[in-house]
Amino acid sequence: MKSIKYIYSSLFFLAVGLMSAQAQDKKAEEKEKEKSTVSEEIEVVRPYKPILAEAVKLRRSPNLDDVKIYKARLNYSVTDRKLELNSDIQKLQAQALVDEKQYELINNYVKGGFGSLATLLGEVYINNGRDEGLQFGGYFKHFSQEGKLNKQNSSTQQLSLFGRSILEENTVSGRINFERNGTYFYGIDNANPALNPNPEKQALNFLEVEGELVKNYVEDPDAFSYALKANGYLWSDKFDAKENYFTLNGYLNKRISSFNLGLAASTEFGSTKDALTSVGNNLLRLNPYIRLQVKGAKVTAGINFVQEFGAFSSTKLFPAVTADFTLIPDYLQVFGEVKGDVNRNSLKSFTDENPWLNNNILVKNTVEKLSISAGIKGTGGPGFGYKARLYIKQFDDMPLFVNNFDNFNKFDVIYDFGKTKLTGLEGEISVQVSDALKWTGKLNIDDWKPASETYSWFKPGLKVSSNFSYTYNKKLSFNAGVVIQDDVKAKVNVDKPVNPLLYVVPNPNIESIVTVKGFVDLGLGADYRINNKFSVFAKANNILNTNYSKYLYYQVNGFNIFGGLTYSF
Repeated sequence: MKSIKYIYSSLFFLAVGLMSAQAQDKKAEEKEKEKSTVSEEIEVVRPYKPILAEAVKLRRSPNLDDVKIYKARLNYSVTDRKLELNSDIQKLQAQALVDEKQYELINNYVKGGFGSLATLLGEVYINNGRDEGLQFGGYFKHFSQEGKLNKQNSSTQQLSLFGRSILEENTVSGRINFERNGTYFYGIDNANPALNPNPEKQALNFLEVEGELVKNYVEDPDAFSYALKANGYLWSDKFDAKENYFTLNGYLNKRISSFNLGLAASTEFGSTKDALTSVGNNLLRLNPYIRLQVKGAKVTAGINFVQEFGAFSSTKLFPAVTADFTLIPDYLQVFGEVKGDVNRNSLKSFTDENPWLNNNILVKNTVEKLSISAGIKGTGGPGFGYKARLYIKQFDDMPLFVNNFDNFNKFDVIYDFGKTKLTGLEGEISVQVSDALKWTGKLNIDDWKPASETYSWFKPGLKVSSNFSYTYNKKLSFNAGVVIQDDVKAKVNVDKPVNPLLYVVPNPNIESIVTVKGFVDLGLGADYRINNKFSVFAKANNILNTNYSKYLYYQVNGFNIFGGLTYSF
C-alpha cells in the first residue's frame, strides 16, 4: 500500500515540474519577440496645447449685469357660451360627386318603311330637348296595308302635340290628339261570297283636347294636395253618326299624420247623334274617402255616389274599399278591392273595339254593381316580378256585338238584359335575366255567365299575351310577341228581330250560333344600329299565316313583312 502512494506522489511532482518548465520557455520566447519588435525611440519635446478661436469661447458663468425684465402684453376675451352635451350619432355628409359629363341628347327621330301587302309606314317624333322644367313636342304616324280580300284595306293616321311645365308649386300639362281610322266593310261570308261585291268605306275621326293641373309633392306630413283635369273630344264617322264629350275631374286630399282625407269628383257630359237616334248621356260622381297609410299597410275606405241624368236618370251608391298589406317587403304583398261604378258607353269606345259598327246604335250605360278582387304581387329577386288576381264582377246591361240581319257585315250593339256574372283569374309575370334579355307574359281566364243571352258574344274565355326582347350586342337587337285566344261564340239572326232599337229579351227561335275559332298570332322584329344617327328595322306579323277572325266574317291579314330606316337627331 505504501509503495502505491509513493508511485502516485512521484508522478504528481513530475507533472508539476514539466508544466513550470513549459511556462518558463514561453516567457523567454515572448521576451525575445518584444526585443525584436521595438527598434526605435520617440522623443517628446513639449506637451500639446489646443488653441480655440476667440469667437467660439464660452463663458463659464452667466452675465449678471443684464437685469431687464420683458413682460408680454396679453388680451383676454371670455365668450358666454352654453355647454351642450350631444350624444346622438352625427349624420354623415355625403361627398359631392363630380358633375356628370353631359352626353349628346338624341330624342328626335324620323322613321320610314314599306313591305308586303302594300304596307307603308311613316313616323316623326320631335321633342324640345334637355329641359327639366319645360317639355313640349309632337308626334305623327301613318300606317296602311292592303289585304288579299276585296277592299281589305286599312289606314291609320295619328297626330299628337303635347307640353308640360313644372312650376314652383304646380305642374301644368296639356295635349291635343287627332286620329283617323279608315277601313272598309269588307266582311265575307265564305258560304255566300257574292253577298258583298262592293264594300262600303268607313272613316272614323277623333279630335281630343286635354289639360291638367297638379300640385307638386311636398314632404310635409300635413300637406294639402289637389289636381284638376279637363278633357273633351269630338268623334264622327263617314255617315251621320256624331258624338261629343266633355269631362271635368277634381281631386282634393289632406294628410294628417298617417291619415288622408280626400274627395274625388267628376262630371261628364256626352251627346250621341245619328240619323234616327239622339242620346244625352251625363254623369256626376262623388267619391269621399279616408285612407290609413302606415308601414306595411294601406287601407282606403269610401263611397262612390253616381248620378245619371239626360236620356237616362238614376242614382247609385257603391262601396269603394281597397287594401294593400306588405307581408314580406319587396317580395310579397296582398291586396284586395270592393267597388262599384257606372261605366259610360259611347260610340268612341265601341268603335275602338270593333270598327265595323252599324248605324243608329243605341247607347246606354252599363252598371258594374259589384266588383270583388283579391290577389298577391311582389318580386322573387332581382329582375323577377309577378302579380296574380282573382275577381268576381256583376254587370247590368252588358253591351254585346251581334251581326245585323240586313247587313251581315255590320254589327249592332245589344245589351244583355239582367245580371251578367264574370269570374276570372289574371296573372302577370316579368323576368329580366340581364340588361340584354327580358320576357313578360300575361294570362286572363274568364268565365262569363250571361243574364238573358245564350252566350256572352265575342267574349273569349282565355287570352294569353307575351313579349320577348333580346339585345345581342350594342348594334343588333331582337323582339318577339305572341297573342293566343280561344274560341268565341257569335249570334246570327235567321229572322229579323221585331225592333232592334228596343231590343231587350232575345228570341232563341230566330238565333243561329256560330263558333269563331281561336288563334295564335306570332310576330318577330329586329333592329340594327348602324351608328348614333341611322338604324334599320324589320318586322314580320302573323308568321303562322293563319286566316283567323276576331269578329265573324272579318279575316285579318295573313303573313306580312316590312322594314325600313330610322334617322335620329
